[in-house]
Amino acid sequence: MTATHKPLGSLSVSPLSLGGNVFGWTADEAQSFAVLDAYVAGGGNFIDTADVYSAWVPGNKGGESETVIGNWLASRRNRSEVVIATKVGALPDLKGLAPATIKSAVDASLTRLRTDYIDLYYTHYDDESVEVGDFLTALDDLVRAGKVREIAASNISAQRLEESLACSAREGLARYVALQPHYNLVSRDTYEGELADVAARHGLAAVPYFALASGFLTGKYRPGTQVDSARSGGALKYADTDRGRRVLQALDTVAAAHQAEPATVALAWLAAQPTVAAPIASARTVSQLPALLAVSDLTLTDAELTLLDEASA
Repeated sequence: MTATHKPLGSLSVSPLSLGGNVFGWTADEAQSFAVLDAYVAGGGNFIDTADVYSAWVPGNKGGESETVIGNWLASRRNRSEVVIATKVGALPDLKGLAPATIKSAVDASLTRLRTDYIDLYYTHYDDESVEVGDFLTALDDLVRAGKVREIAASNISAQRLEESLACSAREGLARYVALQPHYNLVSRDTYEGELADVAARHGLAAVPYFALASGFLTGKYRPGTQVDSARSGGALKYADTDRGRRVLQALDTVAAAHQAEPATVALAWLAAQPTVAAPIASARTVSQLPALLAVSDLTLTDAELTLLDEASA
């Protein structure tokens, strides 16, 4: 493990997880390969995707991101050097966490990723119609079969997470080692509190998604500005709020002090939070990567963290 890498179960991950949601959506295969190459060259090793990426795009059916990543892994022959995380449960044809669904979905993901194991396998959304013991047994089977190294949860309540961890301990099943919550400077209550407390109590690593609030925390979406982006609607909803304006002002102040980009500061704030192992951020182009990778070199002072805490409260 390098000095900046953090443990995530038996895995060792870099400070920035590269989001794969754009691969096969706003970035074609050639662009995606360029971003993946630059990310690895910059010291990154933690790539996040899901079987459902990008089923929301007209003409796509899901699996596009995994296919791009699989083609990249095959062409670069670097499978053992990267940590691949994917998710189960949201693909239109394989929704939910029924054991048979998990079994079919993992094999389809392995085929698209062109690998015989997944490093980190998330339940994408909780499925309360399935007992935790049933889906955990299915996930445990995958770990025992060598198809999955570690398991994790995303979009789960504190109560169900606690229940899942208790079941794993009681039944001797694979246990969640990580949690992927919606968490950023303009969305703190989606993680802080009960959910974060469960993660801290059980030693789970948090890998926040929407770390840059659909791009809002890069600073390019300001009140009254027009940005041509597939995600501008999601970002602009924050621009006209008091909290959004306060957070941008605080980001600008801290960024100026470090000659850093606002995006780097927003990621560094997340990285400094208890339980957080690596925030997730995606890049459509190579030029967007340096500000993201720079999180590994930026340590905020206590005063700067307090400024950001107060602005985002």
